[in-house]
Amino acid sequence: MSRDVCIVGAGVAGIGAAYALRTTDANVTILEKSRGVAGRAATRRKNGCRYDHGANYVKEYDERTADLISDLGTDGLVDIEEPIWTFDAAGDIAEGDDRDEHKWTWEAGITQLGKRLLDQTNATVERETRVAAIDRDYETGVWSVVDTDDVRHGPFDVVLLTPPAPQTAGILTEMGWGSQEMVALREAIGSVSYRTIRSVMLHYDFERNDPWYALVNPDKEHDIGWLAREECKDGHVPDGESLLVVQMSPEWSSEHYDDDPDEIARTAADKVATLLGDERLRDPDWVDHQGWRYALPNGSAFEEVIRRGEEAGLYFAGDWTVGEGRVHAALWSGIETGERIIDQF
Repeated sequence: MSRDVCIVGAGVAGIGAAYALRTTDANVTILEKSRGVAGRAATRRKNGCRYDHGANYVKEYDERTADLISDLGTDGLVDIEEPIWTFDAAGDIAEGDDRDEHKWTWEAGITQLGKRLLDQTNATVERETRVAAIDRDYETGVWSVVDTDDVRHGPFDVVLLTPPAPQTAGILTEMGWGSQEMVALREAIGSVSYRTIRSVMLHYDFERNDPWYALVNPDKEHDIGWLAREECKDGHVPDGESLLVVQMSPEWSSEHYDDDPDEIARTAADKVATLLGDERLRDPDWVDHQGWRYALPNGSAFEEVIRRGEEAGLYFAGDWTVGEGRVHAALWSGIETGERIIDQF
């Protein structure tokens, strides 16, 4: 007997779960609030450039990640060769030590991770559908999902929630299925806080010759947290041009999150020019920006609590379930949750 599964969110966790379910006869529906897929592992195009403006690459974490990347096809796969260096609060830059680590993306951008995984599934993705609540029928045990336009989706045997923890807790707050277990779930999930990141993309009609791909601020005392050269990725930036992806620190981003985007870009360009000692960088020829209010989780929800709903067909996945704000962490949390759903079948 086929099962009906609803996955809320088409980030890499939700896509990972759909990928795990590809081997079953489950009818999988993914409800995604935006027009695209892959969440923070997203890619934009502008003026002949492609750029990964959230997650910059997929790190080689373990052998299973390497095998999965290979299984998705090596055509267009990019392994960033240049290293990641560090800088401190004073802006002093020092060599890093990651030259032997793989840093994967694709010529078409990191969004290929989600797209290639989805291509191997039969999941239906309903875009621009923001979920407001879920509910469970006591008599039949089936679930329904209600979006912000008051459209009810379902019935479903299983619901998997993958949005960031605060948004997931909000969906549970609005649900009609009440119990002490649900109170515990809301409290456990709602306890996970997040770091906020403002990303700014700065484009220049010249190319710098730096020995590094990216700079990271490990002491977390600088207003810039991360600075990457998108031209180090094959197929992303035309020859002779530079595109810097600047992620401001969580503290700075939280304080200035609602500032005018153009002012944020000007400030970022000034700070980059000072950090790199290059006055030309104060005047990019075009910019882009993105705010990630729920960028990186501070810890994880208590696993024993968030798995209590699984017997009733309610599951959770995402980086906040494992406490690590990395693409591979979110992906494997989704795949492993999908495998647990299969076990319930």
